[in-house]
Amino acid sequence: MADRRGLLIILSSPSGAGKSTLAGRLRDWDPSIVFSVSATTRAPREGEVDGQHYRFTSDSEFKAMVSDGEMLEHAHVFGNFYGSPMGPVQEAIDSGHDVLFDIDWQGAQQIRNSALGQNTLSIFLLPPSINELRRRLEGRGQDSDDVIAKRMQKSWDEISHWDGYDFVLVNDNLDATEEQLKTIITATRLRRSQQPDLNEHVRKLQAEFEERT
Repeated sequence: MADRRGLLIILSSPSGAGKSTLAGRLRDWDPSIVFSVSATTRAPREGEVDGQHYRFTSDSEFKAMVSDGEMLEHAHVFGNFYGSPMGPVQEAIDSGHDVLFDIDWQGAQQIRNSALGQNTLSIFLLPPSINELRRRLEGRGQDSDDVIAKRMQKSWDEISHWDGYDFVLVNDNLDATEEQLKTIITATRLRRSQQPDLNEHVRKLQAEFEERT
């Protein structure tokens, strides 16, 4: 058995608030953290590899996985289905590896309410301002004006669920936010529920105590 049980680390934010960048930094900090590879019904973008960036599925295959209880969470976003298969996540946390999720508030809620909910650590990232959020989206150069407008419209819906998370950080400085994330994760790894050997250790202490009395 692993020394500790892995965490399901959930990072959520409106698009442009920095969660993808910070997720990458966390992986650089601790390569044992694994990204949850989501399943999706959208078509692969240039350079994306099936099984590495996403697990690309058909609508019928995705719906079958949902009905069979094989999804930790799932949602319909911008015309496509996205979801997190449960099997690889269960295997990872049982072996002591943390699994990182870059998902929205609906997915976070589903995971917290799942059979693995006790192992979750949820963190929401707020932008310093709405103007800065739009500036970051425009600066990425990845989306059309129409897509940016849709993301901005959706941003308040995301932000309005900030109070459903364990921790909330204002990402006005990437380096400072990264350090805060590391501190939160390090502390949560020591949570009693993540240390399966504690009960046995306490029993040994009790036996030693009784031998001395």
